[in-house]
Amino acid sequence: MSGPTTTPTPATAPPLRALVVDDEAPTLAELAWLLEQDDRVGEVRTASSGTDALRVLEDSTVDVVFSDVSMPGLDGLDLARVLARFSQRPQVVFVTAYDDHAVDAFELAATDYVMKPIRAERLREAVRRVVEKRDAGEERPGERDDAAARGPQDETIPVELGGVTTFVQRSRIRYATAHGDYARLHTDAGSHLVRVSLNALEERWGEAGFARIHRSTLVSLPHVTSVSMDGGRCRVSVGDVVLQVSRRHTRALRERLLRSPR
Repeated sequence: MSGPTTTPTPATAPPLRALVVDDEAPTLAELAWLLEQDDRVGEVRTASSGTDALRVLEDSTVDVVFSDVSMPGLDGLDLARVLARFSQRPQVVFVTAYDDHAVDAFELAATDYVMKPIRAERLREAVRRVVEKRDAGEERPGERDDAAARGPQDETIPVELGGVTTFVQRSRIRYATAHGDYARLHTDAGSHLVRVSLNALEERWGEAGFARIHRSTLVSLPHVTSVSMDGGRCRVSVGDVVLQVSRRHTRALRERLLRSPR
């Protein structure tokens, strides 16, 4: 194991309060130890099950929960669903030996998805994402009203690339296209197929600036560079890509573009 991390923490940012949940004692101890070596992390509490974690949270407020997925009884996914109903909702980072829960992590708005065996540098990256999300103004314990006033913040989406789970920031997604029950997310660097419907993305990302322009296309308004009419048909340009806007969506798109603080 490596020595303490020296990543600087802004003076105005308090250290993270973390809860680690894993039913395997050696992994629980290793993860807690690694977090304690990070200067951005302050208090680290532990729990050996999802139920035990809820008992800890009855008396403690934490900023982030690092949880295993596969545990007896209340597993990590169920725990995250319970946490989503908390008035003071902590961020969730899944730490697991299996990559087949990445889609569930996306649906539950997890901040990160770390694979076992745990690598210190990968865990530091997860902490960075937690801190970045917190400092960007996403919900912190006790600040739900302020978060509502600020509006939606960025989100991390797990995607599969060559059998490896990687992560894409929602702000990098220029548009999304439907592929049956799947959606393809297009960024300036490429595209990624995720197992979630375009309808679900529209509902989830509407307040983040995404607009439906066709039954098979969702576009990020901040990435739209121009809008044009040709033969009565509307088109939008996203960089060097031109997307058709269906007639039924043209008026709504115009109104949103006029309202959008782009």
